Order: sequence, then C-alpha cells, then structure tokens
Amino acid sequence: MRPFNDATRRNIAERCAAFTRAPPDQAAPALKRAAVAIALTDEGVNETALLLTRRASGLRSHRAQWALPGGRCDAGETQVEASLRELREELGLALAEDAVLGLLDDYPTRSGYLITPVVVWAGAGQAISPNAAEVASVHPIPLATIERTDAFDFVSIPQSTRRVIRFHWEDRLIHAPTAAMIYQFREVLGGRDTRVAELEQPVFAWK
Repeated sequence: MRPFNDATRRNIAERCAAFTRAPPDQAAPALKRAAVAIALTDEGVNETALLLTRRASGLRSHRAQWALPGGRCDAGETQVEASLRELREELGLALAEDAVLGLLDDYPTRSGYLITPVVVWAGAGQAISPNAAEVASVHPIPLATIERTDAFDFVSIPQSTRRVIRFHWEDRLIHAPTAAMIYQFREVLGGRDTRVAELEQPVFAWK
C-alpha cells in the first residue's frame, strides 16, 4: 500500500523524473493531440489511488467506456494545460501546474488521436464534482491494485498482429488506450521504462 502523503508524492515525482519518454513518432503530425490526467488522490480509499471514470452514455464517441479524465487539446494548448482543464471540466478539480509530477509516453489511438498521459497529484481535501454530461461515475483505483502481478494480461485478436492489453479490476476488464497508459504508469512506479504504443485496442474502440 502507498499512503497518501508527501513521501509518496516525492517518490512518484522522482520515478517520473527518471522516466525517459519515447522520442516523437514521425507519423504523429497526422493525429489529433489529446491529453489525459493520471490524477492521484486518496478519495474514499485512505491510500494513494488514481481516478478512473466511466464516460457518460450520451457522448458522441466512446460512450460509456472506461477512461482517464481528459480530451482533445484546444488550439495553442499544451498537453499539461489540456489535462488540467479537462480535470476541472470533468471532475471539478482545479489544480495548478505545480501539481504535475511528470508525463508518460504518447499513445496513438486507432480513432486518430495521440494521447499524452500527465501524472498529477490532486492533493487532499479536493472535492470531486463530476460533470454529468461527460462523466457517468468516478472510481478511485488504489495503486496497490495496478501493481498486482495479475492486474494485466495480454490476448490476441484476429484483426491485428499486436497484443491486446487488458486491466483486470474487480469483475471488469479495462482496455487500451486506458489500460495501456495505466500499465505504463505501473511500470514507471517500478522503475521500468516499458513502452506501450504497440499495445493494441479492442476492435470496439477503433472508431
């Protein structure tokens, strides 16, 4: 278990600082930029957890899917700025840039986005107020859960030669891109520079 305190924040910040991001993909300019927040909190679990959301069923794309808070970057907006704006818009969390602990690798999606995961320390006492138009529910996932040896597995599908990653959480399966980015964060916590861009999404997430 990782207690939610300054020592844990320092440790995660050091791990993120030691992580070397993969160089930009030369095909990336064809993709739309987006950012998500791996937002760390102790909301309801009394230990450090990341916030996972279920997208609202009324959204135009990827409705009702599991996701990290985030979305497309606005014109002239950095990935950090976009992730913090999306946290505010989706969950009512207003955080400054000094809450950012680091960035992980960009993940290219089948639907045409290049997503940058931004690790953010949400802090204690931050009230979460989900925007019902975008978020159906919010779930804190203790870091101990993603660090289990059986938390992730890989399967094959006939539509791709790439491995499909799955995150096992309670009785649910969380897929890429969300599962891939959480998996890389788990690896960073363990001091490992593990690449995830080639991990596949299930076919239902390709559009």
